[in-house]
Amino acid sequence: MRRTNGIAQGRRRVALAAAAVAAGAALAPQHAAAQELDPWKVDITYENDTHYRGKDNTGKTVGLSKFRNTLQLQADKQLDHGWRFHGTLRGTDDLVYQLNSKQFGKEAGSQSAADVRLQNTAGPVAAAAGLGLPPLNLGATVPYGGGVGFTVVDAIEAGAGLPNLGGPAGGPGINKFVDPNYAHPNTPPASYGSGAGLRVLGDRWHNTDGGVAFAVPVRPCNVDSRGCADFGGYGNLTAAELENPEFDKHADFLRELYVTNSIPVGENSSLFVKLGRQQVVWGRTDLFRVLDVVNPVDYSRNNIYDELQDIRIPMWIAQGEYRMGATDSLQDANLQVVWNFDRFRPNNLGQCGTANVILDAGCFFRGMKNLWDNGGTVANFAPLSAPGTPGPGTGPWFATNFGAGQIGIRNVILPEWSLKNTQLGIKFEGVSKDGLSFSLNAMTYRSQLPSLHAFNVATNPFTGGIGNTSPFSGPAQGITTNRLIAFDMVFPRVNMIGGSLDFQSEAAKAAFRLEAAMTKGEEFSNTARPELYSSNKVFRSVIGIDRPTFVDFINPNRTTLFSAQIFYQHIFDHQVSQGLYGPVGMPDWKDSYTGTLLIKAFLMNDRLSPQLITAYDFKAKAAVYAPSIEWLFSDALKLTLGANIKTKSGNSNWAFDDCRSCNPYAPYTTYVGQTLQPASAGVGGFEPLGRFRAGPIGAAWKENELIFSLRYKF
Repeated sequence: MRRTNGIAQGRRRVALAAAAVAAGAALAPQHAAAQELDPWKVDITYENDTHYRGKDNTGKTVGLSKFRNTLQLQADKQLDHGWRFHGTLRGTDDLVYQLNSKQFGKEAGSQSAADVRLQNTAGPVAAAAGLGLPPLNLGATVPYGGGVGFTVVDAIEAGAGLPNLGGPAGGPGINKFVDPNYAHPNTPPASYGSGAGLRVLGDRWHNTDGGVAFAVPVRPCNVDSRGCADFGGYGNLTAAELENPEFDKHADFLRELYVTNSIPVGENSSLFVKLGRQQVVWGRTDLFRVLDVVNPVDYSRNNIYDELQDIRIPMWIAQGEYRMGATDSLQDANLQVVWNFDRFRPNNLGQCGTANVILDAGCFFRGMKNLWDNGGTVANFAPLSAPGTPGPGTGPWFATNFGAGQIGIRNVILPEWSLKNTQLGIKFEGVSKDGLSFSLNAMTYRSQLPSLHAFNVATNPFTGGIGNTSPFSGPAQGITTNRLIAFDMVFPRVNMIGGSLDFQSEAAKAAFRLEAAMTKGEEFSNTARPELYSSNKVFRSVIGIDRPTFVDFINPNRTTLFSAQIFYQHIFDHQVSQGLYGPVGMPDWKDSYTGTLLIKAFLMNDRLSPQLITAYDFKAKAAVYAPSIEWLFSDALKLTLGANIKTKSGNSNWAFDDCRSCNPYAPYTTYVGQTLQPASAGVGGFEPLGRFRAGPIGAAWKENELIFSLRYKF
């Protein structure tokens, strides 16, 4: 019933938006007749965007991944005393959540606990050794809730590293899901939906392959609230809110709503003022951003592949620009101050269970939040022998049950509105006498990407000697809980300085674009530190070349556009070292490079335009190819047919330390000889940190799509 009402409400919102658009179209001519010299200028556009996705990593065809209908109105009006008004309203209705509900809607994910299988590499080894464990724990995989509960005190005392399943239910020596209704590891309580609505983390783009993984809820949050939290405008959305994303608490249907004025302040200078909800464009790059950080970005719309003007999140901003005009050394010079006084919003990385979840990060967040709130099973976590002890130190591993409040994301700390949490930028730009355009930029802002800060409690559960209560016992047992890998999500303050340079080369018959930025305060995952993150300076740059070129076999009478870019990122004080079994430290590459190429041709008097966009991540060894052809059927109607295809050259370099041995509490930590070292052993897999090495292209390498769009301008 709740979802039905939500859908109806969403439909009413879209209907109201359509009515507003129609009203604007109807009233504009009447107003124009009353005031011929000052008419409204209104443009209305309708777009349908349909995507069909092929097989993902599970071998199953995803099917329809987007059926988005968008209605957009742009209105401009000259006001009194030099003021001008501009507004852009946009309403979206994505029917994929109804048309393909088994992938993205109320029926997504598993139908029961038995449908979700978590890898348990120690099971067959324990069975062959005749260790006498319950049959449920001896398979190569276990169902959701079917992991072992282990006590490392007894394991170390026994010298075998084996899990202890003895003891009365809920007493010492037992770990279980901490829920009073939980009866058996393979029978989750009814409130969990009998294990329905789950997927294995990352299964769309990689196999577990001996790494850690866990079950992640994937249904809309009004259907299944597990793991739902506000990660900054996403992560807790209902089906209706996913279908109609602009009609949220932020009123995002107001894409732009601002007034401008140019006030003379001298003979050749003026003060330009722009106030309201807007997008501030500081960069000229495609796909990736360097200087363009004033507005956050909604990657849930179409990952990195939509135009930035369509996916920037509008913010309430005040701009003041002192236009100095020509000076002794410059053709033109401007000084711009930007104050983003809106409530903080980060990038929208996509809610788990939707079609576009960049880096698969939203699924990792939702799964970790569910682990903290409800407990869960983690694949391949408890070793058959402890790291560093004689035996297979890197495995095999038992799938392991954890109680609530032991592992996962505890809090999401979004900055509250205050003057100190607003964001301020300044830019000086000019044009030299020989036509060289440049800018110098500086900004202080909150990171638009989250940082996870690990925490734990200082109580040592072993002070009473060997045989004490397990450090993994849950809060329902009335004892102190020690957290293994648990985090708070925060958004640190970042300071940026940078600049850009544009110039034309007659000799090369090309235009060159350069952008560079240095930031201080960005935070990165770092398994070499107890807090599991570090703050680093970062340098980013991009060089772009645009060259119209005659290519006879394409069109001898019209140039074809070639546009190439190379992005570079360097992390200062990058930390990575060789642990006992693998690399430990920062999964992000110290130096990373991504190249892009656009080839766009124009045929049939520019009515037909084929193009190819490619991008290659040199470190992740992943590529994307996006061919398309646009047909301008008339001045009002444009049709586009295209595809989005990703490839990779192996994924072995994506694996990284997964923190199975990051626990700071001895004795479940790294062994070096007979010494307990509270540090990671470097045991690795794809989860959770491999996504940062795979990048946005590699982590979506199985999201291959056919695309059709129709755009009509009224």
